[in-house]
Amino acid sequence: MTEIPEHLLKRAQAAREKSTSDEPAASEPAASEPAATSEAAATPTDSRIPEHLLQRSKAAKAAKSGGDTGDAEAPAPGGAVAVADKVGAVVAAAPAGGGVPIGAGPGGHTQRLLTVVKSGSIQDVKATPVDKVHTWPHLLAAEFVAALACTAFVFVFSIFVHAPLLQLANTNQTPNPSKAPWYFLGLQELLVYFHPMVAGVTLPGVGLIALVLAPYLDRNPSNKPEDRKFMYGLQTVHLMFWAVLVLIGSFFRGPGFNFVLPWVEGLFFEL
Repeated sequence: MTEIPEHLLKRAQAAREKSTSDEPAASEPAASEPAATSEAAATPTDSRIPEHLLQRSKAAKAAKSGGDTGDAEAPAPGGAVAVADKVGAVVAAAPAGGGVPIGAGPGGHTQRLLTVVKSGSIQDVKATPVDKVHTWPHLLAAEFVAALACTAFVFVFSIFVHAPLLQLANTNQTPNPSKAPWYFLGLQELLVYFHPMVAGVTLPGVGLIALVLAPYLDRNPSNKPEDRKFMYGLQTVHLMFWAVLVLIGSFFRGPGFNFVLPWVEGLFFEL
C-alpha cells in the first residue's frame, strides 16, 4: 500500500476536528445558522487548511441544510466535496452528519493519493558512451608522436648505415643485372610477365583506386577480424602478393634479370 504523506494526514485530521466542532451548530434551527456562520467566520481558522477549501466546505454544508449556496460548487454525492490537491491527492470533506466520510480509506482517512510525480531535469546530463573522438587532440597528437618516432629512427639508422650510393654512371658499361630500388622491384618483376602498359599503369592504378574506395565499400565500425573477413582477407592477399614479387626480384633475379637460385648462382642484390 502506498504511504500517505504526513501533510495530507495533518490536513485530514484538521478537517475531521473542524467537522466535529461544527456538528452542534448544524443541528440547531435554521434561524441560528447565520449567527453561527458569522461566528465561524470571525473565528481564526487553522493555517494548515487553505481558506478556499474551508469556504467550499461551508457552502456545501449550507446547501445540504437548505440555505443559500451562492456561488458555491455543487457538492459531490453524500454531501462530500472532492478537492484536487497540488500533489495529486483527492481530499474528501467529511459529511455534515458526522461518521465516516464517504470514500474514506482504512482508519477513516479522507484522502486518497493518486500519484506522486518526481520532478526531473529537462536536459539529460548523463554521459552516453560513444565510439568517436575528436581529431584534435586525440588523433593528431598520436600522429605527431608517431612522426617524431619515425624521424628519430631514420636519423639514428642513417648514422650507422651509409646510403648505398654507387660510383658515377658509366655510359659505356651497363651494370648487369640492372635493378631498381627494392621498393620498386615489385613493378619491375611485373614487367617480366605483362606488357609495360599493364604492369606499369593498369595494375598499379587498380590497386590505388581500390585503396581509395575501401573505406566506402566497407563501413563496418568493428575492428575485429572475424567481423570483417572479406576486407582483412583482401588486404592480406594484396600484401602477400606484393611481398612475393619484391622477394623474387631481389634475390632470384641474376644477370639479364633471369631467374637464378641464390644458393647456386650467388646473390645479385644490393641495397
